[in-house]
Amino acid sequence: MTTMKAAQKRAQAKVEYNAFLAGCPSRQLLDRISDKWVVLILCALGGDNGPGQPDGAPADAPKAMRYSEISRLVAGVSQKMLTQTLRSLERDGLLTRTVTPTVPVTVSYELTDLGLSLHHMTRGLRAWAQTHMTQVLANREVYDTRPS
Repeated sequence: MTTMKAAQKRAQAKVEYNAFLAGCPSRQLLDRISDKWVVLILCALGGDNGPGQPDGAPADAPKAMRYSEISRLVAGVSQKMLTQTLRSLERDGLLTRTVTPTVPVTVSYELTDLGLSLHHMTRGLRAWAQTHMTQVLANREVYDTRPS
């Protein structure tokens, strides 16, 4: 009986990931990254256009942001939800949390290379939603006013 090395086990597991299967761990990851707060936080840290910048304007470079900056930019997110989301993204290796021993303590968040690779996809999703929202609202109105 041969034993598998850790790298071989990871390679085999990677081949076996199939999100269409109920027990596949990639489903948990899809659930996490499809959350609106995750998308908006990744876009914020990725330097996407914030309020006051025209759509289609080039994004700024990815940057580290403090908790309060993220909270102001991502309107509507509760403190609890923002904290939970940032922790889960850190756990997954999508961002890093840096604590600087100042008075008061400074904490900043920044995308990792893995987070940046996902940000490129979430940027497109956010842009699509903003671009097509008028059409979606019109379709909803037509649907809601048609006879049952």
